[in-house]
Amino acid sequence: MSTSKRSSPLDVALAGVPATFRARLITAYTGLKAAASEGRSDLAGVRAGKFAEVSLRLLQQVVTGSFTPFGTQIQNFADECRKLITANVPTVVESLRVILPRALVFIYTVRNKRGIGHVGGDVDANTIAVAVITRVADWVMCELIRVYHSLSLEEAQDIVDALASRHVPDVWEVGGKKRVLREGLTGKQQTLLLLYSDPSSVLLAEDLCTWIEYSRLSDFRRDVLRPLHRARWIEFDAELDTVQLSPLGVREVEEKLLDTSAT
Repeated sequence: MSTSKRSSPLDVALAGVPATFRARLITAYTGLKAAASEGRSDLAGVRAGKFAEVSLRLLQQVVTGSFTPFGTQIQNFADECRKLITANVPTVVESLRVILPRALVFIYTVRNKRGIGHVGGDVDANTIAVAVITRVADWVMCELIRVYHSLSLEEAQDIVDALASRHVPDVWEVGGKKRVLREGLTGKQQTLLLLYSDPSSVLLAEDLCTWIEYSRLSDFRRDVLRPLHRARWIEFDAELDTVQLSPLGVREVEEKLLDTSAT
């Protein structure tokens, strides 16, 4: 007996988008989010470009009735967006023909002109550039969801925000706090799981200490955060007292802690 594949929240929210574009759009967007959260600037840049190109083709189809075929290079991205902006098609929602093309030009320009994924200059601006284009991509997805699913902007944002949180069965969010439900984990393991459950966040050391109910904050910094920082599994900013999971920390959780929780 066969079972149907469960649709993702994005697939459901974008059900009004033609299938030709929907799967590619979701793949490019979720790939961009994953690469950005793992600090992989070069890969995020590539996926941002793909996201912009798929989105442009969708808008071309909506506004003009045809689109640049997949597999055919878009020769001048900005010019193609300009054609949509200046098209006299009042029956098409203004957001799709005027606002979104401008957002896509911004993503594509930052991705290309800021040299994401390339080495050069005295200051590495890749992190902030990726953060900016990822946030604009979030807005593009919110707007598409709002238009195609007749949702409010707030409801669309809730769907997109939910994608930023990884589903970790052992982490429970309650009353503004998070708790690790699996017994027998060390303070370090609990900290990694909590950070992994919300990869886009920079968390306060005090919050993490409270959530895992460590004895004292000073001990937590000394015995948990500093060793994890030395292992490069987290970035612990002692001056700001903030903590963020690193790509190595992501790998540690996915290869060890998540496997354990699934058994």
